[in-house]
Amino acid sequence: MIDLYTWATPNGRKASIMLEEVELPYTVREINIGKDDQFVPEFLKISPNNKIPAIVDNDNGRTMMESGAILLYLAEKTGKLLPKDEARRWQAMEWLMMQMGSVGPMLGQTHHFVAFNPGKAPYAEERYLNETKRIYGVLDKRLGEEECLAGEYSIADIATWPWIARYERQTMDPNDYPNLKRWYVAMAERPGVQRGYDVPKRDEAIPMP
Repeated sequence: MIDLYTWATPNGRKASIMLEEVELPYTVREINIGKDDQFVPEFLKISPNNKIPAIVDNDNGRTMMESGAILLYLAEKTGKLLPKDEARRWQAMEWLMMQMGSVGPMLGQTHHFVAFNPGKAPYAEERYLNETKRIYGVLDKRLGEEECLAGEYSIADIATWPWIARYERQTMDPNDYPNLKRWYVAMAERPGVQRGYDVPKRDEAIPMP
């Protein structure tokens, strides 16, 4: 049994989607970041960087923070969603690292400046929106070459998809990126993605282009 400490954010949804896809039983522990639950000492013992998601694996007592590390841990634990073929495995690592280093941080800044604080910092709005467009283009090109980011469904897709699900906040239209849209819709139709998206349960529908 896994204890999942999470909230309904792109990073939080990575972990819940992964848990649903690998079919591990888990208990949801809500960390309301709007009420600063992430700074409670008990949570900081699990996630010293005060970020969700975090997990406790009750099979061995291991605690894990950082969404990318959690995906890798769960993939190794279950033997699922990390390609066995060496070349594909390293492709999954590449695209996972791109998500961690580019997709999440840059699109997150677009949320902050473009969606939540429009007009306050025009330079930042332009910078991060242009970077978001660039990233969408990179993903669209890759997904025109392969069905999934690593050629087969993997943790790289699970890491990236929840951020693209915020395309409305990013003022992006997936219809402008047909390969990305095809992948996005296919992901959204997976039962595990649908279940994992609604964690903590809010009956929130997946945005569809």
